[in-house]
Amino acid sequence: MGNKISCCKANTPRVTRKRNAESKSVVRCEELKADESGSNLQHISEREPEDIESDPSTHPSAGPLFMQRSRSDVRNCRDKRKSHLNLLESRPLKKSSSCSTIFLDDSTVSHPDLKNTIKCVTLAIYYHIKNRTSNNAVDIFDEKLNPLSKDCIIDDLKDPEHKVVYRFVRTLFSAAQLSPECAIITLVYLERLLTYAEVDIMPCTWKRIVLGAILLASKVWDDQAVWNVDYCQILKDITVEDMNELERSFLELLQFNINVPSSVYAKYYFDLRTLADQNDLTFPVEPLSKERAQKLEAMSRANDERFIDYQRNGFRKWSSLESISPKRRSKAILS
Repeated sequence: MGNKISCCKANTPRVTRKRNAESKSVVRCEELKADESGSNLQHISEREPEDIESDPSTHPSAGPLFMQRSRSDVRNCRDKRKSHLNLLESRPLKKSSSCSTIFLDDSTVSHPDLKNTIKCVTLAIYYHIKNRTSNNAVDIFDEKLNPLSKDCIIDDLKDPEHKVVYRFVRTLFSAAQLSPECAIITLVYLERLLTYAEVDIMPCTWKRIVLGAILLASKVWDDQAVWNVDYCQILKDITVEDMNELERSFLELLQFNINVPSSVYAKYYFDLRTLADQNDLTFPVEPLSKERAQKLEAMSRANDERFIDYQRNGFRKWSSLESISPKRRSKAILS
């Protein structure tokens, strides 16, 4: 009797292991069938954070981070303006449109001005560095560990000035011949990195973060992307392996979410215009002439026809164009 009991106890684990193996094989077969059918594939929108409505780089109604970081400085500037009325009176009056004359600048949401857009984007980056809320950093972005230049001395306590940030970004855009739209996409990716990776921009990390955002934005937005080796010719002391690792790490921290909806792009453009106005970065305006009005109308008509072709033929260059619907615009009438 005792032998039978001991025999049953000895055989029970074997039967359990056999059943577990069979159940695991059945589950594995079901997973393989689901993968083959494609029903188990996860869309990129499903991999986005749960608090998507609070992410300014994804949700169109969430305010950009740079507007929040610049509020304290803008408020101080307003207080100084009130205490220096004589300086305000000495400034030239700002030109405004009237019934007889319309003043416009060369920057539009579909064709931004390169120089002014870079000024606004670098000003937003400057406020990110100056009014950072933490000192969290990732090693791949630290210039003390991965220097961009051998002769550069990094000071953790000294924030760079706006002109220093502008000169760095302007050099990259001029050498690589990047479009002004790429600058706005760069700022979107930069703020998405801050949100997803929970890091901040510091004096020792801002250059590599901006470089990674520009590198990724140029490949996503421009038709003829700049290769990583081309940036090595601009920045002499950086290697191709370092550029590849920087791009790979940036993508991983973004969770490979590089989609920029058109509504988010437009929001960043107009908020950058607001930031420029608050900091006296004026866009040069000129009276609207008949030739210029016809040019703007032709550009608008070309964009409408392009969007109609995309929707009719099913060809979309980027997923960010999905939410754009063409609208008829009234013709400009000038006497």
